[in-house]
Amino acid sequence: MIEVSGLVKRYGDTVALDGFDLVTPAGSVCGLLGPNGAGKTTAVRILATLVRPDAGSARVGGFDVVRQPDRVRELIGLTGQFAAVDDALTGAENLRLIARLLELPRPRARARVAEVLDRFGLADAAGRLVRTYSGGMRRRLDVAASLLGTPRVLFLDEPTTGLDPRARADVWELVRTLVADGTTVLLTTQYLEEADQLADAVCVIDHGRVLRTGTPAQLKAQVGGQTLTVRAADQARVPDVLAVLGTAVLGDAVLGDAVATPDGLVSAPLTPGTDAAAVLAEAAAGLHRAGVTVDEIGIRLASLDEVFLDLTEKETVA
Repeated sequence: MIEVSGLVKRYGDTVALDGFDLVTPAGSVCGLLGPNGAGKTTAVRILATLVRPDAGSARVGGFDVVRQPDRVRELIGLTGQFAAVDDALTGAENLRLIARLLELPRPRARARVAEVLDRFGLADAAGRLVRTYSGGMRRRLDVAASLLGTPRVLFLDEPTTGLDPRARADVWELVRTLVADGTTVLLTTQYLEEADQLADAVCVIDHGRVLRTGTPAQLKAQVGGQTLTVRAADQARVPDVLAVLGTAVLGDAVLGDAVATPDGLVSAPLTPGTDAAAVLAEAAAGLHRAGVTVDEIGIRLASLDEVFLDLTEKETVA
């Protein structure tokens, strides 16, 4: 649904995109991750036909964003980093205004506004001025406005910035619903947990270039394998945890050197190909024999935070 090849965009001496590539299948969520200034918003603005690239090509739904912008605009919706709603209008009035700008016939506009208000849980607040809405309600109204034209592709540019955890969870559930209905979503975010929760594929970008692309699980596996983690109920028992994880019962071929963080979390990397379930059971048994009570024990992959830091730090060094 989205095909980008060799995209370049400069603003004077600043290179915003430097050979950016991306492919996103229909009906999926692609998470575009990167630090501030990485080129995420520039990429979205080009795909939404708001900015022309200096080089490269981009197609949305099979249409070229430069040569066929009107066809692209028929397919897309866009929600920017900040809610683009009018505080002096009610929720319903905001949506009716957008519907008329989209040239929907009046009967269709009324029906569509009522439909999206209900879908986004805003029907009861439809007659209230938007200035009285919470941050989560404003964001839901903003996303609702971008869906009035039933877009096949939705660009969400950092949609949960500044929202509290409950409002963020509301937006996440909304994205899942849209994708289940067949919408393709390109999501830019700086929240690694957000991409982990929502994205079918993740594209890590920095300095306008793609550093790595893959599913969250693939990226985690590339940066680091599985790790056994243990947190003792009594932090004074950390030395005993280290001793148990370093015993020959588990073996050097199974576990690497165990280390402890200042807050008492002990971790040890598993050798690739190790039976993680067997290691976990053996570790639990060893800790029980040693009389160590634990608050937490498990096997985890590298987090997307670790992926992000690893890739962007390598880019900085390079």
